[in-house]
Amino acid sequence: MINLFSRWDKLKGVLEDNFLYLFLDYDGTICPIAETPDKAVIPEEARQLLKGLAGIDSLIVAIISGRALEDIQKRVGVEGIVYVGNHGMEMSGPKVYFQSMVPPEFGEVLKKIKTALEEKLSGFSGVYLEDKGISLSIHYRQAKDEDAPKVKEILEGQLREYLFDEKVNILSGKMVHEVRPAVEWDKGKIALWLLARQRLSLKGKNILPVFLGDDVTDEDAFKALKNIGITVFVGDPGFSSASYYLNNTEEVAEFLKKAYDLKKGQNG
Repeated sequence: MINLFSRWDKLKGVLEDNFLYLFLDYDGTICPIAETPDKAVIPEEARQLLKGLAGIDSLIVAIISGRALEDIQKRVGVEGIVYVGNHGMEMSGPKVYFQSMVPPEFGEVLKKIKTALEEKLSGFSGVYLEDKGISLSIHYRQAKDEDAPKVKEILEGQLREYLFDEKVNILSGKMVHEVRPAVEWDKGKIALWLLARQRLSLKGKNILPVFLGDDVTDEDAFKALKNIGITVFVGDPGFSSASYYLNNTEEVAEFLKKAYDLKKGQNG
């Protein structure tokens, strides 16, 4: 994998010449990962960069996160951009209308699962359940290393019946497991959906998707956009389907600043 800045002389022309659809993960991408989800506060520099990018006519910014939609909207707090929550299962933004594919009865299923997991996991220190309305995250970043496999074993045991009946899926990321509806939908599919919608709006004008993310859940988007856009893994370079990497959230902010400087004169 190649550091994006090492190819900047080549890439900046492509970024400047095309309409951009800029897809950004939140935790670990525009915001440093925190000990617990509630402590992950976006740096003010990143917020101001997003505000600047939102005012440019030749690009669209979309935040695609595993967080609940309402949560990610409050944390970023920038108008004029697209917000995608729960890995694509809920969304809001300018001229964007999207209805979740989550079955109506799933709420009751999730409630039963949450009650059972709260009881079974209560003895593990550092394990935190986050109810996101249409999904449930089990965070274990602060748990003991030796407890991680036990947490997963309990989770799979409690969900065995629901997995067999294809009512839920388990999605695992960085120090988190997520219980979600068994629907074929992910960050890659929602990125392609948004991209196709924008292509219709622009009537054939060239659109370049750019996706930045740091987690296993972003790999679906890297694979979906690999041959049609710029895909960037954030973190230590290793196995990923992304074409480029940036080392950390500070380098992501630097990239956003460079993108803003390239595109700011293209309004109107």
